[in-house]
Amino acid sequence: MSIIPIFFTVDEGYAPYLDCAIRSMVENASKDNEYVIYVLHQDLTDDSIEKIRTCVKPPFSIEFIRMEDEFHGIVAREENKLRCDYFTLTIYFRIFIADMFPQYDKGIYIDSDIIVPGDISELYNIDLEGNIIGACCDRSIQGVPDLVYYTENAVGAQSDDYINSGILLMDLKTMREKDFSGHFLSLMNEYHFDTVAPDQDYINAMCNGNIKYLSDDWDTMPPQGGDVKLNPSPKLIHFNLFQKPWCYDNIPYEEYFWKYADMSPFKNDILDFKANYDESKQKADSDTLVKLIAKAAVLDQNEVTFKKVYESGVKVRI
Repeated sequence: MSIIPIFFTVDEGYAPYLDCAIRSMVENASKDNEYVIYVLHQDLTDDSIEKIRTCVKPPFSIEFIRMEDEFHGIVAREENKLRCDYFTLTIYFRIFIADMFPQYDKGIYIDSDIIVPGDISELYNIDLEGNIIGACCDRSIQGVPDLVYYTENAVGAQSDDYINSGILLMDLKTMREKDFSGHFLSLMNEYHFDTVAPDQDYINAMCNGNIKYLSDDWDTMPPQGGDVKLNPSPKLIHFNLFQKPWCYDNIPYEEYFWKYADMSPFKNDILDFKANYDESKQKADSDTLVKLIAKAAVLDQNEVTFKKVYESGVKVRI
């Protein structure tokens, strides 16, 4: 029986949504495997941990690990002391999974703002065909010209090749062999690239040409506006950016989320959060998105970008 490791990183504010994500995964996964869920966290309370534990049953098990405990060795590295600190590196958690969990040769990283109607073992069993990661194209940038321009002219990845790093199938053995995290640290300390999506942009720049592109079924995002045909059978739904049913009404695929929110011991917390998501918070979301797009439109003018460094002959891609 295979052991499938699944990694999340979360803070206390996201505990209710992690609970829903795990509930959906446990309900729909094949029982022919063993699964270990690792939750790396910064500040989960004992109460939240015990609530989340209630959604886990065989063949799943779960471990909660304080992120600073796992990151201590990484932060202590000499090459890390130049420009990085603990809080900087936690943004890039998924880049260090291979080093932190050497007992695994393959694994799945997933953001917490997801629901899994499909069998997560199907994702794990996809053949990476020699590529270092498997991921889905980031459809959230499609139709946003400034974001497309950014990926192609600053990151150096064609928009159809630019992946969303919220769901990653990872060849952890090859990542260790290629010193993936060390290469990241070398680039970060040398260039400290200004980015729109920090971890995602590093992963795209480093893995370009070494990515197995997965079906959008494994990273189905709510479309933003227009008469877009919905996926009738998504395997994993990702409520990316601000398209979150616990903030807004009428989000596509919201019924999948509320099915598990209704089962969750956090249900009242989720309902209270949504009831208090007032116009000021919605405006803040809108303002943030406008600023992000405006930043994307000009980052290619920086003296240092992933694309410029790569074209200068420096090894960027792993």
